[in-house]
Amino acid sequence: MKRLACRDVGFDCEAVVVAATEAEVLEQAARHAAQVHNVQVTPEMAEQIKTLIRETKE
Repeated sequence: MKRLACRDVGFDCEAVVVAATEAEVLEQAARHAAQVHNVQVTPEMAEQIKTLIRETKE
């Protein structure tokens, strides 16, 4: 499983995305960013965010 904490991206937010693949994490994270933080994730941002995704046993 893959994991991304919103806080790791720089937001003061407790949200955490856990999914089977990096692509699913990015999709869910982009949806969260748009709905909660009013931020549209660009392809360039997505590339940077990919470096923050970690493996997890969840």
